[in-house]
Amino acid sequence: MILCITHSSDFYTIDIVQNALNRMGVPSIRLNVDEFAINYKIHYDFTDNGRQLYRLNINGLTIESSQITAVWYRKLWDLTVPDDLDLTYRSVFVKEYRTYLQLFFDSLKDLYWINDMQVDHAVGGNKIYQLKIANSVGLRVPKTTISNEAATIRAFYKSCVNGTIMKLHGALEKSMHAKSFLPTIKLADEDLKNLEELSYCPMIFQEYIDKLYELRIIYVDGEFFTGKIQHKEMQTDWRITRGTSPSWERYPLPNEIKHKLRRMMQRLNLGFGAIDMIRNREGAYIFLEVNPQGEWGMLQKELNYKIGETLAEKLIEQARKNEQ
Repeated sequence: MILCITHSSDFYTIDIVQNALNRMGVPSIRLNVDEFAINYKIHYDFTDNGRQLYRLNINGLTIESSQITAVWYRKLWDLTVPDDLDLTYRSVFVKEYRTYLQLFFDSLKDLYWINDMQVDHAVGGNKIYQLKIANSVGLRVPKTTISNEAATIRAFYKSCVNGTIMKLHGALEKSMHAKSFLPTIKLADEDLKNLEELSYCPMIFQEYIDKLYELRIIYVDGEFFTGKIQHKEMQTDWRITRGTSPSWERYPLPNEIKHKLRRMMQRLNLGFGAIDMIRNREGAYIFLEVNPQGEWGMLQKELNYKIGETLAEKLIEQARKNEQ
């Protein structure tokens, strides 16, 4: 049985993977993390002979950790707290349920995960580390600085011939369609007078790259699925294209870039990632970042890539290797 970790508002991609697993004859179970404290029954035993039993009841279905053979870690959301719970006890409620959720995950640590949760969080939470590893395998990366000091950013801005972009290190929301979503922004001269406000929130600043097009590359355990957006369809950040959704095209990623990206993903210890790259007007490929939980549904839908099916195949393949 494959465990799929996500949340109650997830749709489409989770269904693709679970339907593929079902067609391949392997059952799966969906764990909505946000509902763990309100809709699931938990039972943990530790016997005098050292046997440990971890059991969950999910929507009337009881599963034991020993039944699970591999894990697809897609998303981790905050726990839902009952509205009628006294405010005095909310912190205890969340703390204890987080502990028991982590105990359940720990019981599965010897299985194959896409991605390992701790690695996923460590890589996703450190974009500077990503740039370092990308550079170490021969990928080109943009000139970058992180600061909350206005004078430093003004100097950096002047050093970037084609301009400067700024972005947050992390996301304000888990969806790029959320109201508080903050896209990548290109700085203008008039923005420099407001840089003192960085004391409230340091940001990432990078050289602006005049691009031919941008690539969203989905990596699944050695395989690549690449979508391209033409520059004329993009603003600085393709995620906020106005009017109609951006039109994606299939893109044949060069073998040299694939080789470097495989090495990077192996060094990052990631089995899955959504990689963003730019091809500039001189033809160079430039690595921007990798999101271990990045979205890929638009590429599956618009380009008929079998990303979800490949995820299912990899989970089954590795689960069977673990059983041998």
